[in-house]
Amino acid sequence: MNLLQYITWNVDPEIFNIGFFSLRWYGLLFASGFFIGQFLMIKMYKNDGRLEKDVDSLTMYMLIATVLGARLGHCFFYDPEYYLSNPIKIFKVWEGGLASHGAAIGILTGLWMYSKKYNHRFLWVVDRVVVVVALAGGFIRMGNLMNSEIVGIPSDLPWAFLFERLGDYKSYLVEVNGQLSNVPRHPVQLYEAITYFITFGVLWKLYWSKGKELAEGRLFGLFLVLVFGFRIVWEFLKVHQADFMMGLELRMGQLLSIPLVLAGFYFLLRKTSSEKKEANIS
Repeated sequence: MNLLQYITWNVDPEIFNIGFFSLRWYGLLFASGFFIGQFLMIKMYKNDGRLEKDVDSLTMYMLIATVLGARLGHCFFYDPEYYLSNPIKIFKVWEGGLASHGAAIGILTGLWMYSKKYNHRFLWVVDRVVVVVALAGGFIRMGNLMNSEIVGIPSDLPWAFLFERLGDYKSYLVEVNGQLSNVPRHPVQLYEAITYFITFGVLWKLYWSKGKELAEGRLFGLFLVLVFGFRIVWEFLKVHQADFMMGLELRMGQLLSIPLVLAGFYFLLRKTSSEKKEANIS
């Protein structure tokens, strides 16, 4: 491995610290995803003739569902033995640990509850929410980059990142010239962020160009295929996040993504009742 070609990454996760208060890049980016997402949801709701005040309620459902789902997903998908032995740790969100697959389950549950309460069609709501979720996912992965977490496997590519803040964690050290060393790695957080931003661009463009023509569930299906399809690819470049799955061909993130991609193809390819009716008439 050529250690002369890489990007040194030593960003402080904290923007500033005053007494007991500290502002971290991850928190700022996480919050930015929600604030920008709310602004974009208002634009879509207004375009669809819906009330702006409904977006405020939707944002609350989304925020609570995202945090609860992501936290529980991390605890039970990636380290169930530890958290079942230390259940109080589940509530210590500030110690880190959020999982996107858990967030997906939480968001869908929250949206189902929201659609029931406000008498919205579930897939109609989901089709709009996934547009901003893709954008928020990009912000969150940038937050992971700022935290130097969810790192990739070693790489000798010129854009590989040497995450200096990984320190001397033994699980990340690699033998180089007979010594264990911290080495450059794939910046998979950046890879994922870019693909999420691209997904957002595609969904946003489709909504404004063909939103009213698309059958309900189409944007949702495309979101699932793109986001979790890319996730399957990038997982090959990540270090294992679930220790109990070490040695297996597929990582936990891939196993959780496969059914979501299949569900995405279902929503993309299924025929709606109106389409079936048109087919029968013809």
